[in-house]
Amino acid sequence: MKMTFLDAATLGDVSFAPIERLGELVCWPVSTPAEALERVADCDVLIVNKVKVTSGLIDAAPRLRLICEAATGVNNIDLDYAASKGIPVRNVAGYSTESVVQSTFMHILSLVGKLPYYDWKVKSGRYSWSGLFTDVSMPFFELSGKTMGIVGMGTIGHRVAEVARAFGMDVIYYSTSGTSHCTDYPSVSLERLMSDSDVVSVHAPLNEKTSGLIGEKELSLMKPHAVIVNMGRGGIVDEAALARAVDEGVIAGAGMDVYTAEPMNVRNPLSLARHQERLSLTPHTAWASVEARRRLVDMIADNISKGW
Repeated sequence: MKMTFLDAATLGDVSFAPIERLGELVCWPVSTPAEALERVADCDVLIVNKVKVTSGLIDAAPRLRLICEAATGVNNIDLDYAASKGIPVRNVAGYSTESVVQSTFMHILSLVGKLPYYDWKVKSGRYSWSGLFTDVSMPFFELSGKTMGIVGMGTIGHRVAEVARAFGMDVIYYSTSGTSHCTDYPSVSLERLMSDSDVVSVHAPLNEKTSGLIGEKELSLMKPHAVIVNMGRGGIVDEAALARAVDEGVIAGAGMDVYTAEPMNVRNPLSLARHQERLSLTPHTAWASVEARRRLVDMIADNISKGW
């Protein structure tokens, strides 16, 4: 059995040994659409992360018997065409929950606690020269007693809610699917969530219901001291509207790990925002702890070993 991974570099330096034990594994760091067509010609199992699996790519792999997505979302795969060819598609779910939750609060605590400013204050020497034992020039608020609004109460959103409660926060959520299946916390309208929350945390998939969900109107409802973080998918929060809201002081700050175009375009409105100190930006790394990537490889191997 030959297994071909078309964009293995997206997983970094993690060991692929659990997959290699199942057969011949060929890893390509990255693959252009043209290169992908050549590289799948003799594979039985195709592994991809962000490479688009089109009908043309599937047709270029006459031996293909299984497609493994090295992530949870499968919007990069033509599922209907794969099904018409009798080729199962298997993704992985739940492997990155703790990693995403930790990254979520990394952004929140940095924004709320004004960490970049105070870090600069000490490292620049200004604290040493101040003559005071402390510096309270950049006020910050406690999470305890504040409201966390979660957009998308799935597995990750629910875990974020648990940690928020540990901080002493009240939790409300908006169901992007409209089902409001979680009864542990109040389900509210998006408008109420945006206006009532001190922290808004986005953990939803990108689909027809969530694309452009949070724009200028929704951001204008937020409290001036509130912050928003998006650990879900780029495109859910309007980046131009967010940059304006941050620059104009409509909200206190924003943390982003996902973007409409990835890697982020150098002309992205967030890159051009004047008040960069109000932004906490990471390059789509929330999912990628060492432990999460190891779990991911193990789960891909398990999907392959189950057969088709």
